[in-house]
Amino acid sequence: MVGTILITFGFSAVLALVLGVALGFFREKFKVERDPKIDEVREALPGANCGACGYPGCDGYSEAVATGRAPTTKCSVGGSATAEALAKIMGVEGGAAEDKVAVLLCQGAIDKTVSKGEYNGIQTCRAAKLSTGSIKTCSWSCQGFGDCVNVCKFDALAMGEDGLPHVNYDNCTGCGLCVEECPQKILTLVPRDRVGSIVLCSNRSTVKASVIKTCKVGCIKCELCVKSCPEGAITMVNGIPVTDYAKCTSCGICVEKCPTKCYKMLEIDVFGTKKLVPLMEQAQA
Repeated sequence: MVGTILITFGFSAVLALVLGVALGFFREKFKVERDPKIDEVREALPGANCGACGYPGCDGYSEAVATGRAPTTKCSVGGSATAEALAKIMGVEGGAAEDKVAVLLCQGAIDKTVSKGEYNGIQTCRAAKLSTGSIKTCSWSCQGFGDCVNVCKFDALAMGEDGLPHVNYDNCTGCGLCVEECPQKILTLVPRDRVGSIVLCSNRSTVKASVIKTCKVGCIKCELCVKSCPEGAITMVNGIPVTDYAKCTSCGICVEKCPTKCYKMLEIDVFGTKKLVPLMEQAQA
């Protein structure tokens, strides 16, 4: 009995040794050399692993760039500096990564919208959307549970006392995770340097009375913005006024005419980088 055990043990040890040597041989024989550019690209990336580039983290993106399967401008976190560094490593013409930030297309704060009733379900926007359609009478309104805040990796979003997520533009990298997570699709990415008007409402109902009943700051489809724009830069698309930024001069007339104040100036009311008075004086001049 003992002899059988020793023979079995010895045979197993010899077999393991042979297999180990064979595996080592074939690994060296058929190994694929790793392109050193992959490590160079990976080193140049910020290491956020946010997935905004469309690849599984920085490792996936670095391999895609090094093998020519992805452009050097997909890292929104690193921005133009990273894009230039990657272009230099790859020996290609540099391209600027467009610097974008998240903007909430809704002003439906707690005191501005009408609730359907008390919601006792799972406290996430997605659950509320699936189970009720919307916890507010406006079907397009922000649900206010902060799903977008929870997925943000850069502390760029925080829920305010008004029940809406607020963007910290100093921290926002434009990764788009919040945009993907929002079940209402009321978060969008906008170029950080964009100027012009934007409507902060996603209510696509064409019934004016319905909008008025559900939200105090909703677009009531009066089309005063469309009619008053001197450049003809605003058109109605699926019930929402849309600005053509190639025509918009930031005159601010649409903002003044809007009766519910859902039209805002990106550079003034959203990003807060300019004052309204000089713009209005420039338009009048």
